[in-house]
Amino acid sequence: MSITVIIEADVKNFENWLALFNELEDQRQEAGINFKAFKNASEPQTSFVIGTAPSKQVFFDFFNSPERLAIQQAIIVKQPIITFLESV
Repeated sequence: MSITVIIEADVKNFENWLALFNELEDQRQEAGINFKAFKNASEPQTSFVIGTAPSKQVFFDFFNSPERLAIQQAIIVKQPIITFLESV
């Protein structure tokens, strides 16, 4: 069963972050991860990603890969807040 994921992150530059996010679409699709990016309307440097992953493990394997960690360190201001939701 898939899991819904919400990621909130403060970024240095939203447009730069969004470009990097979009570049990873093919890799996310290969992993079975379906995410959509959002910007906080009242805090434009706060990004949200909402979507689904096949499991927490698949998400963590993707999110914690060396390539993704390098991107996070370059553009994210502080540790993102990650929330996992299950359907009821």
